[in-house]
Order: sequence, then structure tokens, then C-alpha cells
Amino acid sequence: QDPWLQAPTAPHQHLTSTMAQAAMLAGRGFGGLAAVAAVPALFMFNVDAGERVLMWTMTSGLKREPYQEGTHLKFPYVMRPVTYDVKARAYEIPTNTGTKDMQNVQIHVRLLFRPDVERLWDLHQELGVDYETKLLPSVCNEILKSIVAQYDAEALLTMRERVSQEIRDGITERCDKFGIIIEDVAITHLNYSKEFAKAIEEKQVAEQEAERQKFIVQLEEQKKLAAIIRAEGDAEAAELMVHSMQSYGKGIVEVRRIEAAQQIAETLARAANIMYLPGGQNTLLSLGGQGGR
Repeated sequence: QDPWLQAPTAPHQHLTSTMAQAAMLAGRGFGGLAAVAAVPALFMFNVDAGERVLMWTMTSGLKREPYQEGTHLKFPYVMRPVTYDVKARAYEIPTNTGTKDMQNVQIHVRLLFRPDVERLWDLHQELGVDYETKLLPSVCNEILKSIVAQYDAEALLTMRERVSQEIRDGITERCDKFGIIIEDVAITHLNYSKEFAKAIEEKQVAEQEAERQKFIVQLEEQKKLAAIIRAEGDAEAAELMVHSMQSYGKGIVEVRRIEAAQQIAETLARAANIMYLPGGQNTLLSLGGQGGR
């Protein structure tokens, strides 16, 4: 039991002294009113929402059944309440450990925990009110070191959800033996050494460059394939041209000449800097000078 919960050596002396002090205050006018107002605080206590109280008594020690929310009676110096917060609370634990490939990694784990109300008496007997500071750091460090050592540094990044689940299962199982319920476990920070972080960055750059070179090779292959297709098309067109000339003479050449002349004429007609002069005539272009007079 906690030292402050130990029973006094002479309880009747304290009770007698308390009654004497209350009697003295009652005979001092306004001081008597203050004494009357202080009586409820001595003989009553409140259990707020999200709390439970274990009662230590001088006659029977710590009672197993916790007090629920509300206002309850007590006898001063004979009964002492021990208050527990049973709401879910957060607790963050940082750990430095090594991976399977001997890389140093820093992990911060956030726990969401609460005490098991049904086993509150056992928890108080084994650990006391400050149970989280006595148990959680040691348990979490042990579980984290054992699980992280099973993975490579890179696997911790790619399999983070699986690692987090294994850590949660391990911590939950260990804390349940002491009457502590783990609601959630989350990895909030995962930091590596500067050397390893630089190696990861260089690897990512190399992978990106490899992908770039792969794209360039594919592009060149596509260009080569396109050139082959164009060459095959030109060869087939030439073969058809030769076959046509053999079959129909130079008529196909005249047709192509007319088509080419038509394209040239259309191009020149759309040009703004082309001037047409009548053929077979002498045309005198005046340059606007008065010379030769």
C-alpha cells in the first residue's frame, strides 16, 4: 500500500483533536459559522464524471468495490478516498532502437489507455495511482525493440501499418495482465539517421533516372519503328509507281506533274509578295526618277 494510506498510530487522538477544534470554532461567533460550513467537506466527498474512488478505511483497509459518480459520505481520518481517472488518456513514448539491418531508428508511439474499472483494486495494489509512469515506458520500450529488430529499415516504411498492428497487439497483451486497457496505438514519428536518409534520397534519384532512361529507350524504339514503317510505305509507293509506268506509260507522270503544278499555283496565289506580269510584252516599270533629262 502507498505510505500515505497507512493507518495512524493513535486514531482516537486525531478524532478527539478534530472534535475539540470544531468545538472551539463553534464558540467564536462568525468563526462558528465557518466551522459549520466546513463540516460537509470533512464528512462528504464527490466522485466526478470519468472518475472512480477506492476507499481506504482504518478498520478493513482498501475496499474492493469502487465508488461510482456522485456524492458520498466519509468519516475524516478513518476513511480516505483514492481517486482514479478512468477516462481514456494519451501517453507518448519515444524510443531509440536498431533495425534488422543495423540501422538506428527513432520511433515515437502514442498510446490511448485507461484503467480497467473491474480490476481497479488489483491495479492499485500492484502499481498505485501513478501506474502509467511505472509500467507503460518499460513495456513499450521492450515491445518496440523486439518488433523493430525483426524488420529492415526500408520495410518499416513500406510495411508501417503491419508494424503498427504488431506493436499494438504486443502492448495490449502485456498491459492487460496489469488491468490496463489499450484503446489505440499509433506511430507518430519514424526518423532515421542522416546517413540512411541520404542513402534513401540517392536511391530514389537513381530510380527516377532509371525510369527516365527506360522512357528514352522506348521513345527511340518507337521512332525506329516509325522510320521502318515510313520506309516500307515509300518502297511500296515506288513499286506501285514503277508498275504504273510499265502498264500505262508516262501518263501517270503527267498526272503527277499536273497535280504538282496545281499545288504550286495555289501556294503562289496565297502569297502576298508575288507579282504576276503578262508574258510576251515589254513592260516599262517607272521607278519615279527625273534623271536622263
